[in-house]
Amino acid sequence: MRFVTAKKGERVFVGIMDEEGKMVLNLQSAAELLGKHASYLSDFLRCLDRGDSFLKEVEEILLLVKNTTVGNVYEDITKVEILAPIPRPRKNIFCVGKNYAAHAIEMGSEADIPKAPMLFSKAPTSVTGPDSVILNHSHVTSELDYEGELAVVIGKTGNRISEENAMEYVFGYTIINDITARDLQTKHKQFLLGKSMDTSCPMGPTIVHKSLVQDPHQLKIETKVNGEVRQSATTEQFIFNIPNLISTISQATTLEAGDIIATGTPAGVGKGFQPPKYLNPNDVIEIEIEQLGILRNYIEA
Repeated sequence: MRFVTAKKGERVFVGIMDEEGKMVLNLQSAAELLGKHASYLSDFLRCLDRGDSFLKEVEEILLLVKNTTVGNVYEDITKVEILAPIPRPRKNIFCVGKNYAAHAIEMGSEADIPKAPMLFSKAPTSVTGPDSVILNHSHVTSELDYEGELAVVIGKTGNRISEENAMEYVFGYTIINDITARDLQTKHKQFLLGKSMDTSCPMGPTIVHKSLVQDPHQLKIETKVNGEVRQSATTEQFIFNIPNLISTISQATTLEAGDIIATGTPAGVGKGFQPPKYLNPNDVIEIEIEQLGILRNYIEA
């Protein structure tokens, strides 16, 4: 299942996107027409809080929709606004730095390849959705950069999670663009301000349930700016795989349902070019990850 959070008029709902990406099943409308409790189907975090029962309820709704005439519960995707699948995470997004060796080298040298996962975070207020405008923040930065990344969505709460059991805590996967102000990183000697600007975390367009992704460590990832391929890699190039990241974070920090881990970006970021290729007004960034789709955004004019 490919879950979305969408908005029609003033109403926000959780839905399922079809394989062609043309229609969205409005789960809230379907549940209401079927006489089921549906208020939680306006908020994906509340859905995840229901644990395994959420997927069972969705499967029941899908079966009833298939076998029952319940009215128009499908939305034309062109008639709704697709939001970030989790528009406002409960806490900062966990981000992994330099998780591809080639990216670590382009940002420094072989000496910068980490021996343990390098972690920082992006504020919840940085999140924006697909096909939305990314503010250029020209009053504070002239070095706006892109970073295409696979993101892991945690499905249940846990701590001290072993690598062997880590994948049990994954709900699914989405795409994140870790927009970064390189000059703010340099100025402040840390990552938070340069990573947490408003609209600096485009996410989506869907959360693909893990059952549809055979191996998250075998996915092609590609980033284009105005049609030019800037990043091209596969997730098998991770230095630290997903079980390692989940286990490392959870040893002393509880991971909760709805938490998001951005797994790092490959080589080819703007700063890595000589001269650098930073983002400019009206640029179009497209991040495509195999089996997950395309996350497209636009830089403010």
